[in-house]
Amino acid sequence: QVQLVESGGGLVQPGGSLRLSCVASGITFRRYDVGWYRQAPGKQRELVASIGSGGGTTFADSVKGRFTISRDNAKNTVYLQMNSLKPEDTAVYYCKAVWGAVYWGQGTQVTVSS
Repeated sequence: QVQLVESGGGLVQPGGSLRLSCVASGITFRRYDVGWYRQAPGKQRELVASIGSGGGTTFADSVKGRFTISRDNAKNTVYLQMNSLKPEDTAVYYCKAVWGAVYWGQGTQVTVSS
């Protein structure tokens, strides 16, 4: 059974940091491209950052310079380090793994508020 489990979300003040983790099981993780997406209330789900099986990364313009993405294939985990958080970063964050098949996690809530 394939599972992607996100964790690390929570409530943080503007300017703060969080690190999200996405742990995969049931797949040969190193072969998969992995993306972090987010969905705010009333908005479409959007790509925040992605990391390919070879380590190449992409970022949405809105998070460039603030977020980084990394992976540890030995731990079947992808991380999203989020710094200088803004209220507009508030959303449910999801990870997606793609290699032919597509798998989604259940999401983790990030709330940026004072």
